[in-house]
Amino acid sequence: MSTPVGAERARTALDDVDGPYAWRRLFVSLILSTIGGIGLWSVVVVLPAVQAEFGVARGSASLPYTATMMGFAAGGILMGRLADRFGIVAPIMLGAVMLSAAYVTQSFTTSLWQFAAVQGAMIGALGSSASFGPLVADVSHWFSRRRGIAVSIVASGNYLAGTIWPPILQHFIETVGWRQAHFGIGVFCAVAMVPLGLALRRRAPIAHATATTHATAAASGPAASLKTLQGLLVVAGLSCCVAMSMPQVHIVAYCGDLGYGVARGAEMLSLMLGLGIVSRVASGWIADHIGGVRTLLLGSAGQCLALVFYLPFDGLTSLYVVSAIFGLSQGGIVPSYAVIVREYFPAREAGTRIGVVLMSTIVGMALGGWMSGAIFDLTGSYQAAFVNGILWNLLNLSIALWVLRQPRPVPALA
Repeated sequence: MSTPVGAERARTALDDVDGPYAWRRLFVSLILSTIGGIGLWSVVVVLPAVQAEFGVARGSASLPYTATMMGFAAGGILMGRLADRFGIVAPIMLGAVMLSAAYVTQSFTTSLWQFAAVQGAMIGALGSSASFGPLVADVSHWFSRRRGIAVSIVASGNYLAGTIWPPILQHFIETVGWRQAHFGIGVFCAVAMVPLGLALRRRAPIAHATATTHATAAASGPAASLKTLQGLLVVAGLSCCVAMSMPQVHIVAYCGDLGYGVARGAEMLSLMLGLGIVSRVASGWIADHIGGVRTLLLGSAGQCLALVFYLPFDGLTSLYVVSAIFGLSQGGIVPSYAVIVREYFPAREAGTRIGVVLMSTIVGMALGGWMSGAIFDLTGSYQAAFVNGILWNLLNLSIALWVLRQPRPVPALA
């Protein structure tokens, strides 16, 4: 039986859902996501300097990036479980400590394998992973009517990190060197992330989460159905990002092969990511009106259409237009999975389940990037790689259509 004090706290927390506190919390979460996302981009910026420092080939110098993505994918599940059990502060504090220690440690590494090990284990698995999936899941508990746009905003921190951090890092690498720049990043992560993390000490609304759990459990059927749905969402996340990776990873090289120059390709990539932020926020607004599955279908169909357009249209202006369409389509796909998980699964499992699905999207990006390159090596052209992306995208669309036909949870407080 609840005590008067406990009941009052539950009512107070429930009153905060969709309220001013929820929006303040969202703002703090977005900043944390943007800061923590540095781990995914610093390794890209520092690659030439690390290659020169350790005297290795470009392929070997790319290993720290692969280690980061694999660590980030696995760490998302671990951090999600931690958030489900202890609240969001626990993974954020762990992530802040790991990022700080990792960047300081990297400034003293003497070989590529040391650099890559720190990058994968400390930065990817135990650092940056805390600033994506767990924050997305936590924010989802604080919004009901505006959950879609809230989730999309905090998920945009990853893209914002990719927009803000590279020029800053490049400046310091050129002026003080990559080792001193990494040491500075380590200090900054500790100073900035710890107080921001402590600002999220208030636990998710208990009454809100409990009501969602009961309503969802009643509507979703037996555990086997939940397992099937979870598995299909993992396949959907993998397949959409195998398709998504084709232009994102290879557009620069593709433009170089066509004779337009890599600078043009870099501009198209920036266009994709910039419009991806617009798409990500807009898709959240759409999800609040039509639901997560329909939003996923909309984004996935647009992405598939853009991939089809890449086949016949390879003129410079056409590529800019198609890349813009691609960016406007793909940005909202990944946040849609978080909305779907909150619509179909118990709230108390959100961190873990969202982490699992987001892990599959990261693996999809890594797999798709490699697969497209392998197909190019076999065929001498990116045409077959685009077709491969389209086929994976069709798999994603078929799964989304299947989920759309499944019963929705009974409306409740969330």
